[in-house]
Amino acid sequence: MLINRVKDYRKGANLTQEDLASMTGVSRQTIISIEKNKFVPGLDIAMRIANSLKTPINKLFYFV
Repeated sequence: MLINRVKDYRKGANLTQEDLASMTGVSRQTIISIEKNKFVPGLDIAMRIANSLKTPINKLFYFV
């Protein structure tokens, strides 16, 4: 199962979902879906999120 901690890191960076969406070039709805584990982003989007949050991708997304 893929776990993501996007919401935790986004909040830690004091960003709104809209802020992160704008920084990564996706819609706010996409960020919401990722945070709720309803959408698994492709590598390109995952990398953009990690770069925007200045966090290694393996800290944001990992399998358990």
